[in-house]
This record gives sequence, C-alpha cells and structure tokens, in this order.
Amino acid sequence: MATADAADLARALERGETTAVALAEALLARVAAVDADGPKLNAVLALSPTALDEAAALDAERAAGTVRGPLHGVPVLVKDNIEAAGLPGSVGSLALAGRQVARDAPLVARLRSAGLVVLGATNLSEWANIRSSRSTSGWSAVGGLTCNPWALDRNAGGSSSGSGAALAGGLAPLAIGTETDGSITCPSSVNGCVGLKPTVGLLPTEGVVPISASQDAPGPMARSVRDAALLLDALTGEPGHADGCGALGAADLRLGIPSAWPSGHDRTDALFTEVLDGLRAAGADVTEVTVTTREEIGEDELTVLLCELHDDLDAYLAARPGDGVSSLADVVTFNVEHGDAELAHFGQEHFEAALTNGGRADEVYADARVRCLAWAVDTCLAPALADPRGPEILVAPAYAPAWKSDLVNGDRVHAGGRASSAPSIAGWPVLCLPMGLVDGLPVGLVLIGPPSAERRLLAVGDAVERHLALADDGMLAPAWAGPGRG
Repeated sequence: MATADAADLARALERGETTAVALAEALLARVAAVDADGPKLNAVLALSPTALDEAAALDAERAAGTVRGPLHGVPVLVKDNIEAAGLPGSVGSLALAGRQVARDAPLVARLRSAGLVVLGATNLSEWANIRSSRSTSGWSAVGGLTCNPWALDRNAGGSSSGSGAALAGGLAPLAIGTETDGSITCPSSVNGCVGLKPTVGLLPTEGVVPISASQDAPGPMARSVRDAALLLDALTGEPGHADGCGALGAADLRLGIPSAWPSGHDRTDALFTEVLDGLRAAGADVTEVTVTTREEIGEDELTVLLCELHDDLDAYLAARPGDGVSSLADVVTFNVEHGDAELAHFGQEHFEAALTNGGRADEVYADARVRCLAWAVDTCLAPALADPRGPEILVAPAYAPAWKSDLVNGDRVHAGGRASSAPSIAGWPVLCLPMGLVDGLPVGLVLIGPPSAERRLLAVGDAVERHLALADDGMLAPAWAGPGRG
C-alpha cells in the first residue's frame, strides 16, 4: 500500500477494500517508522492532529452515499510554505515555527472540498531556497535536512524536497509543491516522481509564503502522470485533466528538443538521447529546435525575484495572523539573533539585498523584467513552438542524478536545470517525469508547453510514461542506500 498510486487507492476505497481511516493510519505509522525508528528521512515536518478525524468523516460520507470526487479519502501532504489549518506553515523558519496556522490557503480548502485527507506538512528548503545562494537544498532550521530515499547521503532537491522524498519513500501517494524556478522540477527529477509546475496564475497563491508573484506556482506532485492530473483536478476544481491520459501513443507526439539545454551531465544526456531515439522508433516526431542560453539572464531574474520579494513577503507577513515577525526586516533581525540555529550553515545575503532595493518601484526592476520576458518568451519559447506543423511540446533533460548533500558548501556541485529558467520566467507550465536511472539514481525529463496547455502536457507526459514503462519494470523503487564514499 505504501507504494500504491493514488488512483489505485481510490479504486480500493470505492470497492470497500479499505477505508480512509485505514489509509491514514497506515501512512502515519510509516512516517513514524521511517523518521522516528528508521533512516530519518526528515521528509515530513509535521503531522495534522485532525487527519484521522477528517478521514473518519469522509468514510461516513461514503457510507451515506456521498463521494466528493475521484480522490475521496486519499491522503495528501502539503509543503510547509502553504497554510493549512493545524499545521505550522513555517516555510522551515524558526521565525514562523510557533505561529500555528488557523486557516486554510484556498488551494488547501479545495483539497479538502474534493475529499482528500491532509495528512501533514512536508519539509522544504528554508524560505523556498531564496535566502542565500549558498544554501543546501532540503535543509531548514525547523525540519533539518531531508534525505533522498534512493541514497540517504544524496540530496532530495529543492525547494519542494520533502514532497519529492515523501512520495518516493512511500509516505504518501500525493503531495503539493511550489515552484519559482525549478522547485517542483528538481525534487521530482532526483526522487523519481512526477511533478507539474502549472501556468502561473492557474492556482491561487493566497496563503502561500511568497517569493515572486510573477513566477510562484503551486502544483501537484505524484507517482504517476495520471495521479498528478487527478490532483490538478482537485486543486483547480475543474475535472478533466486526466481525460487525455491513455488517449495518445508515441506516434501522436510532436516534440522539440532544445539542443542548447542539455543537463551538462554526460550519462544523463546519453540516457535522454536513448529515450528520444526510442520514441522516434515508436513513431514520435522528434526534431531539434533552436533556443538560446543567456547566462547573464540569471542576474536579471534574481533582480526581479528580490524586488518582488521585497514587496510581497512584507505584505504577507504583515497580514499573517499571530504575533511575531511582521516584515522581511524582522526576519533578518530574527535570524541574526538566532544565528546559532538559523545561520549555522549559510547566510541570508539575498534577504539583505532585498531589504536595500525599492521593490517594484526600484528603477532596475521594470528593465530587468522586460529583458527576462524578451529572452524567455520572444527569443526562446514562442519561436520554438511557432510552426503549427512543428513541435507542440518541448522536451529536455531535467537534472543530473542527486548530488551528495553538503551543509558546508551548499548545492554548488549539481548539474542541470537549464530547461527550467525560460518557462519559469515566462510563467509557462512544466511537467517532469522519470526517464530512468543513472548510476542507480533516478533522473527525469521535462516537457514544456505554452500557457494553459496543462491538459495536453499531461496527455503527452502520460504517453511518454507508458512508453517507458519504468514503474512496470519496478525500476522506480528506491534503494534506501546508506552513506557511501566518493
């Protein structure tokens, strides 16, 4: 049951083979076994005190003939930068750790309305990895360091680290992540699961600790594309995202490969080439497309993020109920005062830089945003998909295999992520799914589509997933390997 897909669990619930309470109890016991008595994955930061009561109420509804949706009674974990009543909503920071949330973010309210059981909150890279360029993904002062269930000394990716590790480790069938640039894609890739970063604006971000209104996007994470589609139904309140799953075969696919976006890891790129050759042999139309790289765009993107952080985080903290920090300046001060815990491994130079800019009113902001969009949309993405007879979806390798976690040096050794920047800046949707193993560790590929193309993107992703049939081969079961040398 721990490794069952959400759709399989939903069918078991429908047939009366299990109950929502039994599922919740089993997963709560598994979290305890893994994090208290086992390898200490640190994927789950907090458990909901009302999960079993919610499950019992949903079982009673089903017995009375009421079913809220296809995922009625199925458990889900929520990243801890999203407000959910009874959970910390701490974004991994001690500055918010004691400020228990009393309200649901709208997207969490939608999950409950659709009949899902909110099991708990997942650990994450503190402040969603925006505090410092030297951070270690998966570490937060509240939750500690999340480990990767494939190899416990490997990183679980950032910033939705706990969501990815929990899925791979069998702690829940579904999870919610958030992405500003790579934060769903990366943990999905390195943990061997599926993650969708939707079009920016498709899902509400109220009640989500913000970085950037122009790039922040909550999204579903799961063990299969179909499960991610069903979870997106619940998150949007609009059914039908899973309708295209199973409808396409490899011969229906028109994919474009941006040759300028390799992972930078030889064996990962070789596997990607092998996967695309297999799709071609099965009838897919796979062609190379021209995109550009622009290394200096990272500076412009950071300018945009920090200016929006200056405004949006201040507004969020000022409006959040409860006592404690009420501004970014308060957080910076808190971190200095609690430096032994908060600043033990890396600093807060991005926060300090955000304090000194003028937010969206700063003269550098508008120009940086214009340059970012001109590159991402006008130079890269739109031209690559402009030919109606050419590719409809872009495909690229996601990340190299998980790197060893290093609390001293941070994430400076990992490779990949070149394909995430343009769609992140543009607000376009990105789907990540496993493409195989490299050195015994999972790696993913990403599919990128135009705005509001989630249904087509999921249908294409499902076709690729069925072609690869990795889950059928048992290839996506993590090894739980202990620390190793090298």
